[in-house]
Amino acid sequence: MRPKRSLGQNFLVDPNLQRAIVRSLDVQPGDEVLEIGPGTGALTRHLLGLPRRLMLVELDRELADRLGEELGGRPEVTLVRGDILDTDIAELADDISALKVIGNIPYNLTSPIVFRLLERPRPAEIVIMVQREVGERMLAAPGSRTYGALSVGVRIVARVERVLRVRRTAFRPVPRVDSVVVRIRPFHPPEISAAQEKAVRVLTRAAFQRRRKQFQRILRDAPAYRLDRGAVAEVEKRSGLDLTLRPEALAPEDFVRLAEVVERS
Repeated sequence: MRPKRSLGQNFLVDPNLQRAIVRSLDVQPGDEVLEIGPGTGALTRHLLGLPRRLMLVELDRELADRLGEELGGRPEVTLVRGDILDTDIAELADDISALKVIGNIPYNLTSPIVFRLLERPRPAEIVIMVQREVGERMLAAPGSRTYGALSVGVRIVARVERVLRVRRTAFRPVPRVDSVVVRIRPFHPPEISAAQEKAVRVLTRAAFQRRRKQFQRILRDAPAYRLDRGAVAEVEKRSGLDLTLRPEALAPEDFVRLAEVVERS
C-alpha cells in the first residue's frame, strides 16, 4: 500500500514492536478491544483471537476494504469504515467503561483523538502510539518546557505512563520524528465533575495562550474572565495559590482548584 500523506499514514513495519505494543494492552479473553486506524493490520493480526470482540475503525476506504476482505469471516471482528472523531464509541461498545483501546495515531490528529477518547463516558484503558513530542507533553512535569494544556487536560481525568520508545526507522515511510507508546488509564469513577472539567479546559486554554504572563494578569486580560484587580485578589485568597506565578508552575490539581474558585467569583 502507498501511504496517504493527507491522512498522516506511516505504517509500523517492525514485528517485534507490533507484538510489544499489543502485549502492553494485556488483552484478556473476555475483553472488548477497539483499534483506531488499523491500516494494513500491523497490530490487528497480533490481536486476532485474543479478545471476545475486536472493533476496528478505519478512515481510509481502500485499507478498510482490504481488511474487510481479509477479516470478513471472523465473527468477533467488527469493522467500521469511518472517522474515529465521528464515531460514537459508547454506542459501538457493549460496555465502554470496560473497553480497551489501542492504535497508532496520525501525528496531525493526536490531540483531537486523545480528547475525543477522554470524553465521558470513558474507556478502561488506552494504549496509543503518538509523536514523541506529544507524548512528552502528556507526561511533562509542572515547570518543564513541554508542560502545557495537553498535560493538564489529560491528567485531570487519567493517569498516563510511558510504555515504549519507538524510533522512526520502525515505520515506512520513515517519518521525521520518533514516537512513543503511552498508556492512559482514565479515573473510574471520575475524580472531578463534568462542569469542573469544562472549567479547567477554559482556564488552560486562556492560560497557555499567554504562558509568559502571570496568572493575575491572565485573569484580568483573558476574554473568558476580565476580572478586576479586587476580584483577582479575592480569587488568590480563596484558592490559596500564588497568582504571580506563570501557568507552567501550577500542577493539574491546582488548575482544578483555581478554575473552581474563578467560576464562583
